[in-house]
Amino acid sequence: MILALTAAVAAALLVCRLALRERRVPGTARRALSFTRDRRALAAGLLAGLLLAVAGWRAAGPGAVAWAALAAVLVAGLTATG
Repeated sequence: MILALTAAVAAALLVCRLALRERRVPGTARRALSFTRDRRALAAGLLAGLLLAVAGWRAAGPGAVAWAALAAVLVAGLTATG
């Protein structure tokens, strides 16, 4: 439970950071989330998330799935082209 809660806090911090950047410079969020339209980036994120979820479940239990999901989004964001 604690593991999933810390992942939720980390995700919330990333969303708050994105919202503050969007408030300063409109259009920043659209550019930052453009990876959601890139199939290659989404496939890489999905693969990374699945592999981390399986390994994390075995090592730390179901709470690791939340971290795997967060890592999948970050991998997809880093893999995006453009």
